[in-house]
Amino acid sequence: MKDLALLLGSLVVVASASAKEVVPAPVVVEEAPVQIVEKEVIVYRDKEEGFRPNGNIGLEYRAFGETEGQECGDWSGSDGDNYGRVQLSGAINMTEVQRLEFRVRNWNSLDQEDKLKTRKNGNETRLRYFYNHGNLGDSKVNLTSRVQYRDKSGAQDLQYQARFDFAEYLFNNDFVKTQYFQIQPGYTYEWRDGNDSQYDSQINLDLETMFALPLGINFEFNVYNTLHDYGTETYNTSLYEPSSDNYTVDVEAKIYKTVELYATEKTTLSLTFEGGYDDYSWSREDLGQKDHNFTYSVYANPFLRVDHQATEFVSLFAEVGAEYRNWAESNQCAAQDWRWQPVAAAGFNVAF
Repeated sequence: MKDLALLLGSLVVVASASAKEVVPAPVVVEEAPVQIVEKEVIVYRDKEEGFRPNGNIGLEYRAFGETEGQECGDWSGSDGDNYGRVQLSGAINMTEVQRLEFRVRNWNSLDQEDKLKTRKNGNETRLRYFYNHGNLGDSKVNLTSRVQYRDKSGAQDLQYQARFDFAEYLFNNDFVKTQYFQIQPGYTYEWRDGNDSQYDSQINLDLETMFALPLGINFEFNVYNTLHDYGTETYNTSLYEPSSDNYTVDVEAKIYKTVELYATEKTTLSLTFEGGYDDYSWSREDLGQKDHNFTYSVYANPFLRVDHQATEFVSLFAEVGAEYRNWAESNQCAAQDWRWQPVAAAGFNVAF
């Protein structure tokens, strides 16, 4: 009996232990401290392209025919008849405010039997330097300085101009747009090739303007006032009597109109007209003969022009037309008898 009692007791103890729920001991996890590390952020932006020098250079040949079949002594312009002109020109924008322009011309006769028909021979070189000073103070008046040097047949000249542009204060509407309106005080010194007393010292006050009108018409109006002081009384051979000084006014009034006749992606054919007073001149001293101090020349120049964009930087052109002008008589009281002179030209331009 005692053994049975011990066996039953052992079974009760084992059953009680199995019935108890086993609870695991809690596990403590220590969290590491959070560290915030700031890293440098690099942002890449496209670099703004700075100014790069640019410009263009062009070469053209222009041929002038005989003035409506007349003899040179009767009808022709100041350069004569039957001659050709080669022109090399270009411009370089050196900085955002500086620009250099150049032009070289050469004349040659097309009539080997009578070279006297070409009155203008040799070369002419012109250099121009511009510096844009910007607007004056808080105004809208732009100031640009221009220095010009010319080497022409028998003489040279050097000129400085201060060009004040008032375009921002003038017409700018649907009918009239002022492209520029410049008042240009300046000084010019011209001398003969001998560099002696043969000189012309000039004080200039010029006006140059250009307006865009309806129907695609541009109107140009210029006035050139010049006070001359000659080194010798015989310097200006166009005067009726020798004089040591003179005052002259030259007025130009011209219109321009271009009509596009045909166009493709790279080629255009256009009809262009230009004409007007070129120029109307007054001199305080008589010119040529007594009581003749007014002269004027009126012209009309219609021509057809073809332009072709050969590449992104190279363009070609060709044009043919005729100039209608009062070639022989230009005195105010006798200007008459206008005549045609045919003109043809071709050339190319390269941009860089």
